[in-house]
Amino acid sequence: MRDSSSKAPLPDAASFSAAPAIAAEAAAWLSYLAGERRASRHTVEAYRRDLAAFLAFLTEHLGARPGAAELQALQPADLRAFLAKRRRDGLESRSLLRALAAVRNFLRFLEKKGLARADVFGAVRPPKRPHSLPKALTVTDARDIVDPAQRAGEAREPWVIARDAAVLALLYGAGLRISEALSTARDAAPVGAADRVTILGKGGKSRTVPVIAPVRAAIEAYLALCPYELAGGPLFVGARGGPLSPRIVQLAVERLRGALGLPDSATPHALRHSFATHLLGKGGDLRTIQELLGHASLSTTQIYTAVDKARLLDAYRSAHPRAAD
Repeated sequence: MRDSSSKAPLPDAASFSAAPAIAAEAAAWLSYLAGERRASRHTVEAYRRDLAAFLAFLTEHLGARPGAAELQALQPADLRAFLAKRRRDGLESRSLLRALAAVRNFLRFLEKKGLARADVFGAVRPPKRPHSLPKALTVTDARDIVDPAQRAGEAREPWVIARDAAVLALLYGAGLRISEALSTARDAAPVGAADRVTILGKGGKSRTVPVIAPVRAAIEAYLALCPYELAGGPLFVGARGGPLSPRIVQLAVERLRGALGLPDSATPHALRHSFATHLLGKGGDLRTIQELLGHASLSTTQIYTAVDKARLLDAYRSAHPRAAD
């Protein structure tokens, strides 16, 4: 279910350094992304920051708040200067690519109204996309991090420890994003004979994923201990009975990292990566994994073939007698 409380208020035109007409169009564009395009709150906020930075740059670069005439007269050199400025500000290639995409998207929005031109991007070479691979846990570490017994002795109520274990079990056992796990309704909980859960993923797309017995058992253990009445509300709640914050789950994993001696890359999202990597390592096909993860494109899922190949190469180099020759 979609959490309507996660929708952040959109900025008004006054928050953009541009001529009034363009500033109003900027606010309208963000509303279009959140409404018709159903972009996530995080995507809309990131694009808002990128566009605000671009318009502020143009104001300084051109010596005046940009209007339609200035946007129609943009040259490739202007965009390159913007990227160079953002690079000096400390943005890495991934963030620069997103900023470029945000500006291009906005100018195309304006181009349909005759207020700008977007063909200027054809002469701008985008930053190289980084080839960082997802960091998956080993099977043993993934099992340990979802095992509530690893937190025995913590000064926390048993139901809180059981709750965290149930959330982490869903991330690793069903490949959910943390936002998807925390938006699951109590009435849709995969318990008993209900061996699957339907969630609303990125872009408002619904998918149904199977939930294996150990994950269902973890959820049932949490429900048996939870002191709150959950019917009609979210499955996972915080200490006071309200919706559970992702930060609480992240802090729980940080404590587990210290106790288990795991690297900083061991995060809640790493459990989703581990789900995909371990399935692939056991012979799962990419199309099935794509559907389970809710990826719109198979190319997004294919990154896990590189993860699995890297794991195999590491095992070979550490174990084969001739690997060091």
